[in-house]
Amino acid sequence: MKNPDKIICSYNDRKIAPRENKMTEKIFLLIENEYRDEEIIYPYYRFREAGYEVKVVGPEKGKQYRGKYGTFLESDLAISEADPDDAAALIIPGGNAPDKMRINKDMVDLVKKMNLQQKVIGAICHGGWMLAEAGIIKDRKVTGYISIATDLRNAGGVYLDEEIVVDDNIVTSRKPDDLPAFCRTILELIRNS
Repeated sequence: MKNPDKIICSYNDRKIAPRENKMTEKIFLLIENEYRDEEIIYPYYRFREAGYEVKVVGPEKGKQYRGKYGTFLESDLAISEADPDDAAALIIPGGNAPDKMRINKDMVDLVKKMNLQQKVIGAICHGGWMLAEAGIIKDRKVTGYISIATDLRNAGGVYLDEEIVVDDNIVTSRKPDDLPAFCRTILELIRNS
């Protein structure tokens, strides 16, 4: 049998080489009540499958957060414990959770700090509210759920109604149907950074 570290996998006609570093990189996944269930669950397992350590970050450590459709996920870290130096990327799901997140100063500050370090930041659906609140989308191309398009424009963003929009380190998508492209693009950016 070949050494599994040397196997190259094919994904949608693309070759994905094994990651070079031996240390497991972390991805922070922000959480609050009423998240859009699939926008937490799909990235959580997709990034774990790709070999990353996914850390669920909420206002409190060890608390069960409830999704809009009834799933529960427990936070690994309190937002006060989340150090931007420890993660390769930050993921912001949609649903009603971002409306709660954007009034939490520590959560907004984490988005700002990750952006200052040019870490990959992914926001899907209503997750763009956090980008607007953090003040990091002025003159940048973004997308999100159609109901927040005006909010994104008012924050200075250039809104595009597209499946996936990448502007430097920021990756945005509109809705759950965009999750495959969203996760694939984030993984490519992390690997190339």
